[in-house]
Amino acid sequence: MDDLSKELNELKEFIGDLKADRVATKEKEKREAWTKYVSLTVVFIAVLASIAAQWGGKYGSRTQMNQAQASDAWSAYQSQSIKEHIYDITRKQLPKNATDAEVVQQQKEFEGKVADYDKKKADWQAKAQGFEKVRDEASHKGGYMGTSISFFSIAIAMATTCLVTKKKTLWFLSILLALGGLGEMIYAWSL
Repeated sequence: MDDLSKELNELKEFIGDLKADRVATKEKEKREAWTKYVSLTVVFIAVLASIAAQWGGKYGSRTQMNQAQASDAWSAYQSQSIKEHIYDITRKQLPKNATDAEVVQQQKEFEGKVADYDKKKADWQAKAQGFEKVRDEASHKGGYMGTSISFFSIAIAMATTCLVTKKKTLWFLSILLALGGLGEMIYAWSL
């Protein structure tokens, strides 16, 4: 009977230890319940970072596309300039005081061609400058999106470090950094 009583006491102690462990675990869970919000914050920041990366890529593509179109427009401008110059030189080689109707007609044709190429040059210049303006705006916006991605990346790193170290201050700092990144995104969109 002594053995049975001894084993019963050991069993009671074991059950008591289990209950104490369970209470301690529940208390720890209550103390660290805030960490689930940190995890949700990380997910939210990652979504914002993904959106910023998507828009940053869009602005990068727009920058490249408009640079190519501006280069093409400037090439067309240069082509018109060369053609205008050739006609202008040829016109200058015609006799100045010619009374021959054919020469007078040629001179008028060359003047018309020079004026036409001058107009085409102005059109191509305006197109090229328009493409350059869009390129510059997209590049500017893309820069802000890149900065926001950096803010979000650091915020995610800080929040995940917070989960490991259980320091709430890191979580608050990560939220502030994420807000900075969000501010950069909004500013880029407002430009």
